[in-house]
Amino acid sequence: MRVTIDGACIGSQADLHRVLAGPLDFGPYYGHNLNALWDRLSRDVERPVEIVWENAEASRGRMGDEAFEAIASVLLRAAKEDESNAPDERLTVRFT
Repeated sequence: MRVTIDGACIGSQADLHRVLAGPLDFGPYYGHNLNALWDRLSRDVERPVEIVWENAEASRGRMGDEAFEAIASVLLRAAKEDESNAPDERLTVRFT
């Protein structure tokens, strides 16, 4: 599965949580915070999945460096945890 985030439409952490929650099937009890995002990405999201954040710099500009880096850190950490898995069992993240 590939999930594409259009960075031109992301201006807050809440926007990003809404964009990811649907396609990754986070369910109705998703907490819409960084801890909940980590929990879902590290345990619940069916692999393989590629998250592509297009126009990432536009998001950074709208969200601010701190908020952007907090989210990016969670995404990258989840991808790093999967690096030793077979390709069809990985979460990958790209920023364009």
